[in-house]
Amino acid sequence: MRKSIDGLMALVRTSWGEDVYSGHLFAFVSRRGDRVKILTFSRGGFVLYYKRLETGRFRLPPVDEDARSVPLDATQLVVLLDGVEVAEVKRQPAWTPPGRTGS
Repeated sequence: MRKSIDGLMALVRTSWGEDVYSGHLFAFVSRRGDRVKILTFSRGGFVLYYKRLETGRFRLPPVDEDARSVPLDATQLVVLLDGVEVAEVKRQPAWTPPGRTGS
């Protein structure tokens, strides 16, 4: 977790092939799992969010050995940062009005 904004930008571009100016959030978790950095671009500049846990570890979802990244939606990211295990979070089924079928 020694990389700065420029180092993380280069990693997103070269290793992942993603556009760093897209507005997406790119999260990086340390090997020990006790630190996370989140990089994003916001109106004319980059924002780097950093969180270090004093005790415990961030509980990541299961990841394949050869996976380079894991997509998370906004809810999963918030849950991850709060220390809840992402794999155990279940979404409620989408509500559909009476008389309609879900598509």
